[in-house]
Amino acid sequence: MPSSGEVTGPETSHWKLRHICEVCGKTEILTPAAAYEAGWDHPPRMGQFGVISPRTCGSCPMSETVWAALMLHGRSQENLTRKQLDVVARILAEPMSIEVDEGDR
Repeated sequence: MPSSGEVTGPETSHWKLRHICEVCGKTEILTPAAAYEAGWDHPPRMGQFGVISPRTCGSCPMSETVWAALMLHGRSQENLTRKQLDVVARILAEPMSIEVDEGDR
């Protein structure tokens, strides 16, 4: 995987990944294609793994994400909440942090 977090191509279409909405906490195990069709803003179809950008379900606004706190509201990392810092850690560790164990499939 490139260091930018970019993972593309047909080899990702069969992946089952844990999609976690950072706003409402909703979690679903979906393929990238199914997540995209359901309205999720989640890599690899929306954005790149390991890059701070919104991770939302189809019902939640991007304005409540870590990305919005940093980019739109000008917060520094030191001013993020524990929950927001956990989201940052999960995003930076993608895709490994959202891989699904065999037992969860």
